[in-house]
Amino acid sequence: MYEPRTPGIRNALAIASPVAHPGQEQNRSLQRAKAAARVADQNRGRDIVILDLRELTPLFDYFVLVTGASRRQLHAISEEIDDVLQCEFHDRRLGIEGYADSRWILLDYGDIVVHLFDEETRGYYDLEQLWAGSKRVPFEPAPGAVVGNPSRPGA
Repeated sequence: MYEPRTPGIRNALAIASPVAHPGQEQNRSLQRAKAAARVADQNRGRDIVILDLRELTPLFDYFVLVTGASRRQLHAISEEIDDVLQCEFHDRRLGIEGYADSRWILLDYGDIVVHLFDEETRGYYDLEQLWAGSKRVPFEPAPGAVVGNPSRPGA
C-alpha cells in the first residue's frame, strides 16, 4: 500500500475523494444517468434502458441505452445530453466514439456511459444480454413518447 511521505496526507485525500462519500456520489451518478435518459426521451429516442452495473464492474456505475431512427437524430440526442449534463451538473464528457459513423455513438462521462444506437446495431451488439446480470433502473418515458419501433409488432 502506498504510504505518503507527509504524515496525515492520506486522510486529507480521503476527505476530498468522491469515494469518501460513496452514497452521495452514487446518487449523483444515478441523477445524471436519469437526466441523460430524460433528454433522449425528449428527443424521441426509443427503447430507453438504464442498467445499474455497480455490482458487476468497478469501471462505471450506469449504462444508458437508446435507439434512434437516423444519424441526425442520434447526433441531436448526443449534443443535447452533453448540453444538459454540462448545464445542470457541470459535467464534461471524457470521450466520444462513433459520432462520424453514427451507428453506435458512445458518450463517456466516467461513471456513466451513454450508448446511442441505430436499430440494427443495437440488436447486433445486444448490450442488455451481454450485461444480463445487471439491474434495470426504472425509467418511464414521458406520456406520448415513442416506446418501441412502431413498425415492429409487439414493440
